[in-house]
Amino acid sequence: MTPRLLIAALCLLCLALPALADGAVQKIITPADKVRLDKYGETRKAALAEAKAGDPAEVSQLDALLAKPLVAFSDKDLTGNWQCRIIKVGGISPLVIYGWFKCKVTDDGSGWRLEKISGSQRTTGRFFDDSEKRAIYLGSGYVNENKPKPYGSGPESDQVGYAFRTGANEWRIEFPAPYYESHLDIMELKR
Repeated sequence: MTPRLLIAALCLLCLALPALADGAVQKIITPADKVRLDKYGETRKAALAEAKAGDPAEVSQLDALLAKPLVAFSDKDLTGNWQCRIIKVGGISPLVIYGWFKCKVTDDGSGWRLEKISGSQRTTGRFFDDSEKRAIYLGSGYVNENKPKPYGSGPESDQVGYAFRTGANEWRIEFPAPYYESHLDIMELKR
C-alpha cells in the first residue's frame, strides 16, 4: 500500500469513529447539547473566572471540590441514595452554593439513571460512557412536582453535562451553559 493510500485509509477510519462515548449517546443528544459539550472547556474556564469574585469562603469550597483527583467509574456501582447540591458558577451571581438535597441513582438494566427528588429545581436523566473517568449525562430539568419532559423537548428543559467521580462516595456533574441563571452548574453528590 502506498503512503498516500495509507494516509487516506487512516483519515477515513478517524472520520468513522464517534467523537464521544459509545455511539448510543450520539443517536440521542440534541444538536444544541452537542455544541454545549464542544464548548465545555471554554465555558467552564470563563465561569470559573467569574466565580473568583464570589464570597471567599464559597470560592474556597469550589476550589477544593475541583482540586480532587478523578477516579474511574468502572469499578463503582453508583446506585442508591445520595446527598446532592447545586453550585451555580458565573452568570447572574459570581458563585452560589446551595444546601444539600436528596438524589437517587438506579439501574434499569440499560445503565444508571439519576433523579433529584427534593428541592425546587430537579433533574432526571441517564448516563452514557464517555471514557474511564468521565460520563455524559443527558437529562431533563423541571421545577417542584411538575412532570419532567422527555429529553429532547427543548432548551428550557434539556440538560447535558459531564460526570466525574472523585472518590468512593463522591462525584459531580458539570453542566455547561445551562438555560437558567448561571454559566456552569455543578451538581455535587456524596453519600
